[in-house]
Amino acid sequence: MPNIEEPKLISGNANLPLANAIARRMSLHRGVNVGLVDARVERFNDGEIFVEVFENVRGEDMFIIQPTSNPANDNLMELLIMCDALRRSSAARITAVIPYFGYARQDRRTKARTPISSKLVANMLVGAGIERVLTMDLHAAQIQGFFDIPVDNLYASPIFALDIKTQFAGRLDELMIVSPDVGGVARARELAKRLNAPLSIVDKRREKPGEVAEMTVIGDVTDKVCIIVDDMCDTAGTLCKAAEVLIENGAKEVHSYISHGVMSGPAVERVTNSVMKSLVITDSIQPTDAVKNAPNIRIVPTAPVFAQAILNIWHGTSVSSLFEAETLSPIYDGMYAAE
Repeated sequence: MPNIEEPKLISGNANLPLANAIARRMSLHRGVNVGLVDARVERFNDGEIFVEVFENVRGEDMFIIQPTSNPANDNLMELLIMCDALRRSSAARITAVIPYFGYARQDRRTKARTPISSKLVANMLVGAGIERVLTMDLHAAQIQGFFDIPVDNLYASPIFALDIKTQFAGRLDELMIVSPDVGGVARARELAKRLNAPLSIVDKRREKPGEVAEMTVIGDVTDKVCIIVDDMCDTAGTLCKAAEVLIENGAKEVHSYISHGVMSGPAVERVTNSVMKSLVITDSIQPTDAVKNAPNIRIVPTAPVFAQAILNIWHGTSVSSLFEAETLSPIYDGMYAAE
């Protein structure tokens, strides 16, 4: 087996800007050029996906960068077929870097005769030959247990905490962290703990998926700068409604920090016209031009943390060390000052 001198990155079409940014960050850390492996990921006229790798990957430690975002099925198939191509090319180890893990919302049977799609996807990934998964803010933590391989789940909350401390410097005592539903309390509590801020909950009741019938605020948000924290924003209906309810209950301002900006359908228009002063998302999903041009939407980069996590996996060192501000702040090149 050849001596593996550098980890090798390959990317599908789901989020090439993020893949290139990760490669640039790794080049900066390593002091040598780390580029994306030369390959083509194309489609036949009938939509079938074809992958060809132009570089020798025999015995290499390969990292496939591919979120399974919209179109989820196409991007998932790209990931599976790229893995098969690398496995048949004798790659030593294949790690799937999935910044946004699609199908994560279908993590349990909520009714009779419904699937657990995230378990099915996990089986497909393992069956294709993936030996490790690196992702960020899984919709449900138990999805890690669907895999019989190591899963490293990074968190956006340490990055958000650094950003909030910078953006709201001098106003930290006014902050109130808000979970938009009961299921997201653990995520919101984690951020609240990092900021030493109180926690509130917006209890919502759904009549059917995508529609919210009633919302109630648990906690006193009067004269507070409320920060809604969630793992994803799809059509932004729940988010914008929660912001309105918080303002009606006396909140001074409402901002939102969301890990994955799915932003489908009328989401951008809703956020632009909402009472929210700002929505902060990561680039785990490639933002559309509409998202990038929205006046009250801001994007924070994930390339620094993913690049360091890939290097830590390659070196065999701790990934959980990236959950602390003292570790993250230098990685983000002083964008955020450590406390």
